[in-house]
Amino acid sequence: MTLLTRWDPRRDLATMQDRINRFVRESYSPEGPEEALTTTNFAPPVDIYEDEHNITLKMEVPGIDEKDISVSIENNTLTVRGERRFEKNEKEENFQRVERMYGSFTRSFTLPNTVDPEQVSAHYEKGVLKIRLAKKAEAKPKLIKVNVEKTLEAKNPGKVA
Repeated sequence: MTLLTRWDPRRDLATMQDRINRFVRESYSPEGPEEALTTTNFAPPVDIYEDEHNITLKMEVPGIDEKDISVSIENNTLTVRGERRFEKNEKEENFQRVERMYGSFTRSFTLPNTVDPEQVSAHYEKGVLKIRLAKKAEAKPKLIKVNVEKTLEAKNPGKVA
């Protein structure tokens, strides 16, 4: 599965607007910067690749407990939800900078008809969630053997017919 993404300047503008809104919300939140950090939404990056048997998603979710991640499939849509909680620590109450994103996230992916929704596995290790979606048997490539029959050689190999 080759995936090309068309450059869309409006999307880049929307991303910039979201960042500005988040900055303002975090800086001037009436609850204080710690509360604003806990309510920020983010979208962890995902790599998607395909081979002849599976479609695999790898999502970066470091610092998130596996109990705070859920994976579901409904109506041919894979949805991953999770939350990175902002942990207050007395030693770190005077932050100089906070760049990591906190809060909840939801990522949804429309699955092709070739995926078998009964054959899905998820594995979480070292901050990476790996979801393997098996393809249906009819979608897998089939190898068809071609039989080649040998032709009989002419009785007189020296003669040209």
